[in-house]
Amino acid sequence: MQLKELSGQSGVAAASIKYYLREGLVPPGETVNATRAEYSARHVERLGLIQALRRIVGLNIEQIRGLLKIADDGAPRLALLAAVQRVVLNLDTSAGGSGDVPTPAADAVVRLRSWPDYPSDARNALNVHLGLMDGLHIPVSRELLDTYSKAMDDVAGLDIAATTAPDSVDQLILTAAVGMHMHSQLLLKLLALAQASHAIRRYDQDL
Repeated sequence: MQLKELSGQSGVAAASIKYYLREGLVPPGETVNATRAEYSARHVERLGLIQALRRIVGLNIEQIRGLLKIADDGAPRLALLAAVQRVVLNLDTSAGGSGDVPTPAADAVVRLRSWPDYPSDARNALNVHLGLMDGLHIPVSRELLDTYSKAMDDVAGLDIAATTAPDSVDQLILTAAVGMHMHSQLLLKLLALAQASHAIRRYDQDL
């Protein structure tokens, strides 16, 4: 298909497609002559991924570029999924340079839930956050960690069980990024409703 057809099938304006081509976000088409190139379903898929990452997940061009480069460089799927998680969930792994410093609380969670004792951005982000809470003198008891981590373990188990492993790397990024974003937002909304409901039960006599 030519550029006009690619635009029609993808729903992306031709000017935007040219921009993505110049920026290297979309691979070049097969050259027909000096002014024409042929595009394929692969290009439609890549454009759909870019649009979803921008409009649904809210990533900027540089964030999208970083993820696509990791994918196009042939990174292992586990590394690619870790990168998607880091970007989509905005994992802070560097506050004060403490992300790679183990915390007793994070180590306790790993042992408590029998999770793999394996370094990751997610674990580093937890170390950073627990360090921040400790610095603010916000107590994090074992009971709290047990309750929170058990709930998240159940949720994560459901998420992974429901996730398919598409052959296409672009589809893998799309499924993971949109799923992480929408499910994390769902968790926050449910938490907000639960907190509001508990507050209403406790203080409804004041209403």
